[in-house]
Amino acid sequence: MELYSVIDPLCPECWALEPILKKLQVEYGQYFTLRHIIGGKLDSLNSFRRRKGHQSAERIADRWEKTANMTGMSCDGDLWFEDPILAPYLVFLAIKAAELQGKQSGNKFLRKLREHLFLQKQNISKEEVLFEIAKNVGLDAYEFIKDMHSQSAIKALQCDWKFTNEMEIDQIPTLIIFNDKAEEDGIKIAGSYQYSIYVEIIAEMLGFHPEPKSPPPLEEFMKIYRFVATKELSVVYNLAANEIEKAMKKLVLQQVVERVPVKYGTFWRYNSSQVG
Repeated sequence: MELYSVIDPLCPECWALEPILKKLQVEYGQYFTLRHIIGGKLDSLNSFRRRKGHQSAERIADRWEKTANMTGMSCDGDLWFEDPILAPYLVFLAIKAAELQGKQSGNKFLRKLREHLFLQKQNISKEEVLFEIAKNVGLDAYEFIKDMHSQSAIKALQCDWKFTNEMEIDQIPTLIIFNDKAEEDGIKIAGSYQYSIYVEIIAEMLGFHPEPKSPPPLEEFMKIYRFVATKELSVVYNLAANEIEKAMKKLVLQQVVERVPVKYGTFWRYNSSQVG
């Protein structure tokens, strides 16, 4: 199966879907490949410019803060007052440029990009910020900057937009699941739902109820993903936030991870100096 996740990288609700996607990958990742599609077109830019700057900043910041409160995935809306993003088109092209260095590189770049945006309040439409993120995730940063201004990135973005038009995407996030039977249409899931809904749809597409894989031990999970929210761990391991906190404190004492407080909740960073 193929799972397409249609997102706008500046959309807090898309960011809030990360725990669900992680759990799907952990439990059923052997049944599907995940691909991110940039939707939203220039909605982010236009919504900011349609109104007077400050009024619009308040509206977007409020949406970020509410989403963070409701979902447990931190977003710091102060960005929109301090250093608002006025060139989302460049952000979209950056994601496509990163993908030119491989799907895995593209996914790592997208994740790090959103961490810089939602948690660190960095203006990710600035070329120097994008360059640093590219370096941080191990891309050839100079090649990346060159690709960002290339026809290849523009064409890749236009392909994404063509796909969203053909699929009649009118809400983000939207997940679309296709199976390998060419004659069958994909199933489109607009918005966010409980995890069990996605599992049911995967079972429907496969034609049977797959057995979920158990998540790896916490330390192993942290080694793979490196930087994750309490919320993400809570969803993946099906544990209350306080139980995750307790387990992670043990790993902090063992110097396996460090706690990173953010505006809403906590993130955890794997200690890269760990042997192996």
